Amino acid sequence: MDVVEKGEPMPILSLGEGKNMVTQLILVNLTVFILLFFTQVIYNIEGNSTIRFNLDVMNNIILPASFSRLARLPWTMITSLFIHESVWLVFGNMVWLWAFGSILQRKAGPGIILPLYLFGGIIGNLFYMLGMQLIPAFHLTQFFANYYGSTAGIMALAVAALLLAPNVRIFQQLSGGIPMWIITILYMIMAVCAHLFSHNDLTYLPAVIGGALFGLLFMNAWKKGNDWGAGFNKMLYTITHLFHPKGN
Repeated sequence: MDVVEKGEPMPILSLGEGKNMVTQLILVNLTVFILLFFTQVIYNIEGNSTIRFNLDVMNNIILPASFSRLARLPWTMITSLFIHESVWLVFGNMVWLWAFGSILQRKAGPGIILPLYLFGGIIGNLFYMLGMQLIPAFHLTQFFANYYGSTAGIMALAVAALLLAPNVRIFQQLSGGIPMWIITILYMIMAVCAHLFSHNDLTYLPAVIGGALFGLLFMNAWKKGNDWGAGFNKMLYTITHLFHPKGN
């Protein structure tokens, strides 16, 4: 599939229907973070503990580690992809989402962004749950473990961007720019270290691998002319335009 370059260069943080899916994804993640933050503030003002907030709210939107719990909370397969626990984590992830997503969006168009992020995250979640079942050291913790965050989805974007534009250089001011492969490796290292240092466990590594694998397979298919996200985008367009009057 040929690289698509449509119209004038797209402002990096511009809005507009279907024109900047990267910005829209960032706004969704930030909105969810802000809503959860103020919800917790309200809980604290009313004298409820953080434990109560976690039981009432977080446990219903983050991904459980066992399939029996997932059967009761199937929507967490998606809602968990937009949950962040700290300002620094959401800020860092949104910077990486912008970096990799902007490259993909400019080279392949906005239609590739949401399928990669969403399905990359879902595959990452499935890998996480399988890892919790199949890896003995992880299996022991499955009944109280959980997973959330945008890392798997962003990893799918990162690998896809590397395959699509391996020769792209970022930060041109720095001696001609930093090669894309270095940026991608740096992100992978930082993603692993950030979770390892903050949670002191490796249970989420299967999710990262799952996201990366989906990005690899998706972009390989896309370059051969097979857009795995076309059907999803068509369905989403139909749903969001159900009540839009058709033009004459």
